Amino acid sequence: MTYSAGVPQAPALPPLLQNRLDVHDRKQFELKLEYQPSGADDETRYLVETYLFVPASLNIDAETYPRAAFYADIHNYVRFKTPVMTLAEVLSLDSSPLARLEARLLTGLVGEPELVYQSKMLSCVFRGALRRFANGVDERCEGMARAGDVTCAQLEVDVRAAQDGVRRVLERFRAWARSATLRCQLQEKTRASIRLVDEYMSLTVEQFFRKAVADMDSLPRTGVYIELRKELMDEVLREERYRKDNQLRSVISPTGDNEEYIHRIGFLKKFCMNILFLSARRASNRQGWEEVLFALAAGVAMAFATAVALWAQKQDATQASLNFFLIMVVGYMMKDRIKEGMRRIFSQLAARHLYDRKSRIMDPVTGRCLGTCEEKVDYGGAVKVPESVAVLRSRDDFITVSQGELSETVIRYQKQVVLDVELLPRTERGLSGITDIIRVNVERYLRDMDEPEYALEYVDLEDFSVGRVRGAKSYQVDLAFRFIVEESDQERESLQLVRLVLDRNGIKRMLRLCPEQPPQPEPIRSAA
Repeated sequence: MTYSAGVPQAPALPPLLQNRLDVHDRKQFELKLEYQPSGADDETRYLVETYLFVPASLNIDAETYPRAAFYADIHNYVRFKTPVMTLAEVLSLDSSPLARLEARLLTGLVGEPELVYQSKMLSCVFRGALRRFANGVDERCEGMARAGDVTCAQLEVDVRAAQDGVRRVLERFRAWARSATLRCQLQEKTRASIRLVDEYMSLTVEQFFRKAVADMDSLPRTGVYIELRKELMDEVLREERYRKDNQLRSVISPTGDNEEYIHRIGFLKKFCMNILFLSARRASNRQGWEEVLFALAAGVAMAFATAVALWAQKQDATQASLNFFLIMVVGYMMKDRIKEGMRRIFSQLAARHLYDRKSRIMDPVTGRCLGTCEEKVDYGGAVKVPESVAVLRSRDDFITVSQGELSETVIRYQKQVVLDVELLPRTERGLSGITDIIRVNVERYLRDMDEPEYALEYVDLEDFSVGRVRGAKSYQVDLAFRFIVEESDQERESLQLVRLVLDRNGIKRMLRLCPEQPPQPEPIRSAA
């Protein structure tokens, strides 16, 4: 409980849903969602709505960019969140992967799959700790630059702690690996797996310590700051020598293309982190209901045709008469049109109210279903932009005008995730969440763009000579995100607005027009 001016206030709400949006490369951007239930309810529901406002000149609509093509441009990864431990906790906690590896070796209970699992988990926890360290260095350096201050005692403490923790973790893990190899009759695959984990942890040190040194570029190159850089790079060089001594090819070459280095980093990351990934068993969520509705349409059409036939018989017309023949032909024509018309109506009804596809989120180790994920895409007139999103966009004059006078295509991508909280693993820090990474390819948006560069005529004011200057042609696609979390009779909504600046070559940059608004809780309205 917190207090303000003597008045007690409710504690801050836990971050049940966090998101991070980044440009992955020239053709893809990435949305990273972290679902973190609090555990206060048996079930937590997440709804993520993405609204794409695409200029009409890009020729994107339901016909030129159908649902199947849209889903083909989405690459989705779902995994457990990496357990959060500091380097000190990795060294001290009995529940850390390193302590569990050492305990199994002491007790002689050596299950090789478990050894590989705990080794990989150690590398994931180790990477997470170093990533947080590097991000902390970046934040401190930016804060010092903004404040114009060149002194930060905490930065020195953090660097020295990271340096000491990394060295101790690697020493203990490598000592364990040598003992396990000598004392246990491990299969060659197990020994190879442990060697790969060791290489990945060594590369992780190099990656994040190099990043920390790069982030310290704005700091003075004298005194303690030059010492901190030197100490971090000494650790990088020590790990590089270690890999060379073990005949590993994951060493940066200043003159080569480093293809082998990049390949090994990518492979090792996938190999070590695959223990966290979940599988998604996908099925069409709408197909079954559509078949029922189409059968109903066929039944209505058949009822009409039968009614026409019975009416014709009551008109005292013989079966061979021309009138009866014409009535039956017209009846069949009407039956066929009624059937197709109702199929279109029911298909539109299903598209409006049902999700396109549904996936079950499965734990590949235990085989348990942790939750469900439903997805849906709507275009144009079928999309109703929420008032909160429209207000968010109206802050820009260009957007305000374009909504009224210039045409644009609106695409809505909805994703609803429901998690069974009781089946999620728990750690010392509480309930473990799930990370959902959505990578979107924008190559289809580039097809109808103009050339990315123009030559503009320019008049020199001194001699009025005419020259040419470079002009860049770009297009802007706005992305509005609406995040809704439902848990314990509370609904929390947050909004975010960004703009992708594109040219024919791909993504040039991403502009954050409006940062994510903090979630505002409100009671969930009943279905009545």
